[in-house]
Amino acid sequence: MSIGAFVSKERQPTIEGIFTAIGSKRLLWENLTRFIADNYGIKVDFMFYGKNYGWALRFRRGSKTLLSMYPGTESFVVQIVLGQIEAEKAFDLDLGKNVRRHLENTHQFHDGRWLFIKIESEQDLNDVKKLLLVKSRPVKEEK
Repeated sequence: MSIGAFVSKERQPTIEGIFTAIGSKRLLWENLTRFIADNYGIKVDFMFYGKNYGWALRFRRGSKTLLSMYPGTESFVVQIVLGQIEAEKAFDLDLGKNVRRHLENTHQFHDGRWLFIKIESEQDLNDVKKLLLVKSRPVKEEK
C-alpha cells in the first residue's frame, strides 16, 4: 500500500486534486507550505517516487531536499531526513508523542534518519517545523 494517494506516474496531481484528497488536513498542509516559503524561499516541484510512495511535493535547495510532502486520503505524510548530528539535536527538542515516536523508532543510516511522519494535528505540524529548524536555518527572517 502506498503512503500517498497519487500513485499513477502518468497523472501528476494538481493542487486542487491534492486539496480534495487531503480534505480536512488542508489547513495543516497550507500552514506548512507557507512556513517553508516564508522561511526558506526554496525551489518547489512535484516528484514521483514510485508506486509505494506516489507523488510528493518536494522542497529543495540545489540538490538537497529539505522536505517532501505526500498527499494521502484525508491525510498527508511528511518525509524529512535528518543527519546524525541533526538527529541528536532533535532528540533534545520538546516533541509530541507522534513525532517523538517516529524519531526514536527510525533507524539511523549512514546518510541519515529517514522520518515519514503522518500529520494528524497542530502538534505534529509544529514538531515538523522544529525539525526543519534543526535541519536547516531559515534564510529569511521570521516575521
